[in-house]
Amino acid sequence: MKETKNKTNVMRQLDKAKIPYEPMLYEVDEDNLAGTHIAEEIGLPCEIVFKTLVARGDRNGISVFCIPSGAELNLKEAAHLTGDKKLELVPVKELLNLTGYIRGACSPIGMKKHFPTYIDDSCLKHEKITISAGIRGIQLLLSPDALLVFLGAATAHLTMD
Repeated sequence: MKETKNKTNVMRQLDKAKIPYEPMLYEVDEDNLAGTHIAEEIGLPCEIVFKTLVARGDRNGISVFCIPSGAELNLKEAAHLTGDKKLELVPVKELLNLTGYIRGACSPIGMKKHFPTYIDDSCLKHEKITISAGIRGIQLLLSPDALLVFLGAATAHLTMD
């Protein structure tokens, strides 16, 4: 496992829970924060590089969704899952105050508050997936099963077909 100079809060929480992970380092391109670019940088397929999206529902507030980096969130399906009629992605300017993370570094682990979390069921097809380590430049490769249990997350088909 490659060692990083400093552990992020996400890494510390995984260490405390004894969940193994492998840091995957990449060069940050401020002009291209897309998950597909990150997948290319770390040499993994988009299907296992998951991005974290935060949405606000009209009835039940904030929810977190993790989907493959090359996919688009199906807002209608996501709203149905959360019991909302309408769901919108949280504006980037609200992300830091709400979660503690900036765009391009949002992780489902270690947000300021625990929100209901849903991970695309395609994660179950893979032995390992990556999520953000909570800062730009590091993805964490880990077991989707361990992540689901740790977060108390549900799986569902979340992407557009």
